[in-house]
Amino acid sequence: MNSPAEIAKIYSDVGAGKTRISFGRLFVLSILAGAFIALGGFGSSIASCGVQPLALGRFMSAAVFPIGLMLVLCAGAELFTGNCLILLSVLDKKASVNGMLKNWLVVYLGNAVGGIAIAWFVVFSNSIALYDGQLIATTVKTAVAKSTIPFTDGLLKGILCNFMVCLAVWCAFGAKDLQSKIIGSYLPIFLFVLCGFEHCIANMYFVPAGIFCSALFKIDANGLSWLAFVVKNLIPVTIGNIIGGSLFVGAAYWYVYLQGNTAKKFR
Repeated sequence: MNSPAEIAKIYSDVGAGKTRISFGRLFVLSILAGAFIALGGFGSSIASCGVQPLALGRFMSAAVFPIGLMLVLCAGAELFTGNCLILLSVLDKKASVNGMLKNWLVVYLGNAVGGIAIAWFVVFSNSIALYDGQLIATTVKTAVAKSTIPFTDGLLKGILCNFMVCLAVWCAFGAKDLQSKIIGSYLPIFLFVLCGFEHCIANMYFVPAGIFCSALFKIDANGLSWLAFVVKNLIPVTIGNIIGGSLFVGAAYWYVYLQGNTAKKFR
């Protein structure tokens, strides 16, 4: 496997390359990533719905959800939370701040399109109508909980989440074969889901799915709306995700392995 210092050097070049992808290609890859994460979220909901005790249900959800990031890393796609690592490339002077911010904006919007599209498909195809409607009720309940989360909770859970997600990406870059890449990315994602942290792109599936279910199946959902979703969830969670990924992982490993050419010491 690649050493941490080698991963830092590899990602510095990869992250810089991400800022030079054309708009059209970047947007399509971003839609795919949003769809992959959403499908992982849908699968995790199916696996955990109605499972008792609740701790076992959470375990089942955590076991399935990482399939989404596995597809992003192995099939090829652009995920906003993982791309928070591009700050490492900026600090290493391989990419510009403007290039990073443009990448983040395009990828974020593309991820939203992919996540919301999958939410629409699984609801209006009645794929979500499982377990005598129990999955529908759970989906709405989850969306309400995420849309009413206190700002500080969303921010801090967002930091912890993308700390884990970017470590998953980091570990995947340490692998030299498909099996190792899957295992390296799987375990940190398993941990963040098990702990109940908040991922802004995953929430682009979970909350819209709840909104669509509430409208289609006439379920009262006090506090659930597109405005509440953006203000009370996406804003704090996105800020937290940026901090957790770009600073706690990207900047930290740049300082340890690349700042002042210290990578040479770790060969």
